[in-house]
Amino acid sequence: MGAMARIASTRLSRLLTGWSSEGAGPLPRRLADALRELAERGDVPAGTVLPSQRELALVLAVSRSTVTSAYGLLEAEGWLESVRGSGSRLRASGALDRYVAEGRLVSFDARTGTGTAGIADLSSGALPGLGAVGEAVGALTSGDLGGLLVADGYHPYGIPALREGIAAYYRAAGVPTEAGQILVTAGSQQAVWLVAQALVEPGDTVVVEDPTYRGALEALRARGARLVPVGTDGDGGGDGSGAAAVRRLSAHGRPRLVYLQPTVHNPTGRTLDGAARREWRRVLGDLELFTVEDTACAELSLGVGEKAASGGPGDDGGAPEPLVAGLPMASTVTVGTLSKLFWGGLRVGWVRSSPQVVARLAKIKTSVDLSCSVMDQLVAVRLLDRLPEARARRRAELRAQRDTAEALLRSGAPHWEWTRPAGGAALWVRVPGADTETLAQLARRRGVSVVPGSAFSPVDGFRDRLRLPYAHGTAALEAALPTLLECAERAAAG
Repeated sequence: MGAMARIASTRLSRLLTGWSSEGAGPLPRRLADALRELAERGDVPAGTVLPSQRELALVLAVSRSTVTSAYGLLEAEGWLESVRGSGSRLRASGALDRYVAEGRLVSFDARTGTGTAGIADLSSGALPGLGAVGEAVGALTSGDLGGLLVADGYHPYGIPALREGIAAYYRAAGVPTEAGQILVTAGSQQAVWLVAQALVEPGDTVVVEDPTYRGALEALRARGARLVPVGTDGDGGGDGSGAAAVRRLSAHGRPRLVYLQPTVHNPTGRTLDGAARREWRRVLGDLELFTVEDTACAELSLGVGEKAASGGPGDDGGAPEPLVAGLPMASTVTVGTLSKLFWGGLRVGWVRSSPQVVARLAKIKTSVDLSCSVMDQLVAVRLLDRLPEARARRRAELRAQRDTAEALLRSGAPHWEWTRPAGGAALWVRVPGADTETLAQLARRRGVSVVPGSAFSPVDGFRDRLRLPYAHGTAALEAALPTLLECAERAAAG
């Protein structure tokens, strides 16, 4: 990060979690300590210009004097310096990274002993594991290892049985695929990170939907990409056609790549219909744009008969057909995973692309972890045979949880707005009149952890949205709703 780089108040607020409800001492002291800790850990690099006192006070929902005092304490202790005409800049913390992380995994802090006890955690939509995972682990025998033990155990591309199993998964969806087009990764997040490392150079233009998956935003920002947003098609997103917007943008400069989630979009839960998919294929094909299709959540479809209408998985239990299936293999990447459907602790994802792109990604991957765990991959081979039953179980559970969550909001927050998601594990809710960044800060002080809409936007948009997960049942949402309503009123009142 350059010496005069700035951090947005919204991004800084997402890193400052728990500071106002933990520890002793006056609020300015706690805020100063939290900012210093961010600098010490390198979460906010040295040289970063902090938001103005007024701007940070607004987003944190505290008085301006609290921020003024905190900045003053940091300056007196040598952690902050005032730069005339530029604001307040953090001093040397020893950080080498140029990138300001979003703190996306702060919801897991409580599990490592650093978070606030008793939080109603609505920050994650990750699903609990299916019993099938434990059964697959228990069923492994020495025979599963077969001839693998006679080699060194390193399989940079993935073990042959799993690569072939994933290729067969796509063939069952009507998409010709060979094992050589598959790279096994440690979940879909690593797959997205590898794509960013291999295909994007600092300063490259990357088109993303707005809103979109937070992990992709982090990976692309870390690579130094210039993110250009287009609205999401269909319910729950922006207005107009994203494909048409890409065509217009390309008239003024060719993007390096386009990142899309056409089937069970995160965070909106929408799935593109057939017409929208055809339009995207036409635009991407006409412009010959490199396209990354993230299908990490595609197996969490909840709709009835979607496959025939949109190419997504429907009640027939079939695998989703990638939007990029009709585009040249050399200019497409499809990202997938078993971790969303079966269990997050099973770190098995993949990339489907041309053998040339797969080889390029594998070369980078070996510099990071040499290869994925053979044991995890053997479990994944067994789980591929259990996809139909896993889909059916998840679909039934998530539909019931979605229906209960919607009934709860209709009763308890009738003025809040959302579109029924076609899939996924959360509602994308509009809170009229409230700044959800401020709402989230107020809620954290009351023991409720929730993610504001701006966390999913490349331009800090959707400040009136919340993602409310229902994946673990709706007890947490029901318990948190009175607090969220009260905090929404306070945020709306300014």
